[in-house]
Amino acid sequence: MALPSKTQTKIWGVAAVLTLAVLWFLGPQLLPFVIGAAIAYLLDPVADRLEAAGLSRALSVAVISLVALLLFVICLLLIIPSLVSQSVSFVEALPGYLQSFRDFLAARFPEQLQEGSALQQGLSSVIETLKSRGGELLNTALSSAVSFVNVLTLIVIVPVVSVYLLVDWDRMIARIDELLPRDHAPVIRRIAAEIDDTLSGFVRGQGTVCLIMGVYYAVGLMLAGLNFGMLIGTLAGIVTFIPFVGAILGGVLAIGVSIVQFWDTPLMIGVVAGVFFLGQFLEGNLITPKLVGDSVGLHPVWLLLALSVFGAIFGFVGLLVAVPLAAMIGVLVRFFVDQYKTGRLYLGYEALTRRPGAPAPQPSAPLEDRTDPAESP
Repeated sequence: MALPSKTQTKIWGVAAVLTLAVLWFLGPQLLPFVIGAAIAYLLDPVADRLEAAGLSRALSVAVISLVALLLFVICLLLIIPSLVSQSVSFVEALPGYLQSFRDFLAARFPEQLQEGSALQQGLSSVIETLKSRGGELLNTALSSAVSFVNVLTLIVIVPVVSVYLLVDWDRMIARIDELLPRDHAPVIRRIAAEIDDTLSGFVRGQGTVCLIMGVYYAVGLMLAGLNFGMLIGTLAGIVTFIPFVGAILGGVLAIGVSIVQFWDTPLMIGVVAGVFFLGQFLEGNLITPKLVGDSVGLHPVWLLLALSVFGAIFGFVGLLVAVPLAAMIGVLVRFFVDQYKTGRLYLGYEALTRRPGAPAPQPSAPLEDRTDPAESP
């Protein structure tokens, strides 16, 4: 006999609260395992395809690990040092860029930058703050990141967790399926399949889009000769998963730097702007429809809300799990909406108790249109 619905609701509610409590108290300790599980989830389709090609699961994971190790070494030796160096240089040069931008505005809109105007005071305040605190803020951020995600976590724990989970991924999923409550197993499997479709469409697909766009923007800006082109392009690619935000953020930074750098060469400013316009055209009409599709169901506002809320509550771990949890919550909300639309609260008692094929009840006539039985012939 199945448990009453109220009892099941209590049990699942307690399980959800305990899960959130574990994330709250053990967030930093769970970080390498969350990253490892995410990497294993992303690479599981690759391992499945290698298995379908005739390799064993262990050999498939070994091939993936060697390729990942090679890419990591390339990033560690070539890309990451350049990004760190450009980040430091950009923060140091930013006050000078803002000063040049203020001179540009003063030459063309002198009335807006008169002594004592709000715009003039605002720009001066920002410039002074960056001169005095910019380097300090960057050093603090870098030192905090290094202390939080230490070298041991990146080099040892995350790869080990990823490899073990990737080897046992199919067996682990089968074991979880065996533990599902029998009465609800079909529904849970259907919901889990929808969640997997959403995650695979967004995380895997959009992650590939971010990588492609980051490489495109970085290479395009570097070929255009823009200062800090790799940094700006990489930043634009990272936030491409939020539609238009990556292009707007990267475009504003790139065009702002190009105005200062190519002051006397308007053609080069147009080239930099063209890199972002072309990137948006390719992303919106070719890359994203091909890799992500239209069935993801994650609205940009919902993503921003999830990142803000989970990041504020659970810190860096919250940022990592925000998108998967947002996808799961979105699927669950759609499921409960469908249940609501087939339930008594939405349809009403008469609709649920009416015999199949019976005509729908007609609405009652208004009081003024009703005939008194005593007056009937």
